[in-house]
Amino acid sequence: MKCILVTGGAGFVGSNFIKYVLDTRDDYFIVNLDKITYAGNLGNLNDIDRSSYDFYKGDIRDSNLLDEIFNQYRIEYIVNFAAESHVDRSLEDSRVFLKTNIIGVQSLMNICLKYNESKKYNCKFLQISTDEVYGDRKGKEPADEETEMNPSNPYSASKASAEMLVKSYGRSFGLKYNIVRPSNNFGPRQHNEKLIPLTISNVLKRKKVPIYGDGCQRREWTYVEDNCRAILKVLESEQYKEIYNIGSGQLIKNIDIVKIIIENLKLKTKDEKLDESLIEFVDDRPGHDREYKLNSSKIIKKLNMKFEYDFGEGIGETLDWYLSKN
Repeated sequence: MKCILVTGGAGFVGSNFIKYVLDTRDDYFIVNLDKITYAGNLGNLNDIDRSSYDFYKGDIRDSNLLDEIFNQYRIEYIVNFAAESHVDRSLEDSRVFLKTNIIGVQSLMNICLKYNESKKYNCKFLQISTDEVYGDRKGKEPADEETEMNPSNPYSASKASAEMLVKSYGRSFGLKYNIVRPSNNFGPRQHNEKLIPLTISNVLKRKKVPIYGDGCQRREWTYVEDNCRAILKVLESEQYKEIYNIGSGQLIKNIDIVKIIIENLKLKTKDEKLDESLIEFVDDRPGHDREYKLNSSKIIKKLNMKFEYDFGEGIGETLDWYLSKN
């Protein structure tokens, strides 16, 4: 069996990726390394096949723990979801973002190279980045993979820095790598600090839903299963040192997202008190980008990627999942 080290696998996208791989492939074994910080939840993986899975609790910067894992398993792939990813938190204190999102990436690549050089392995490294490395695209064409990175906040700057480090390891040391830049994901198991789960939670409690500024910031929304499908396609490809955007092309304003959720929850719960009076506009955050948008034609053409979920279908399944937990 092929063995994948998934870092940050107890988080939202990481746990969905693990479930997707184990549900659709029978020739993979997954080792999940997660520090279990505030955004990690092992309950996300309660229903997976344990015969094809192992878990280690720890930090991706812990070289001794990485040695232990690589000595125990023949790791053929590393998929790095481990990251500090909340922009607001990065504006308050960026230090942990630099430690995890840059030094952590270096640590993973070092262990990959160490075991490749020993000829025990030929490990491929897949870095999960973000569309935010392109910065604000309002008034501009959708960013393709050749668009200059122009991050606007400490979080996206740390992810752009990690990308540069990955590319340098490919050039200097021959590391086999790919980088993916997904758009905003949504779906089951997302941490409640993010817009969609926060909105769902607050609306169900009839609490105010805070919206930054005028709420007209637009984001490209991709259902998490589509994102996981795309990531696995990149992982299994033999086109090394390639970067791929992953975006559905569905751009929606934040305020419209909230209105859609309120309307759908009102219908599903038959609670007439759920209405737009729950929306509360708050002061915008510093340097808030107005728009992210991707040109994802490369992954569609080169890897035959098909985005199967439109936003309406995806949000329906997401709401049903959250309602089943209440």
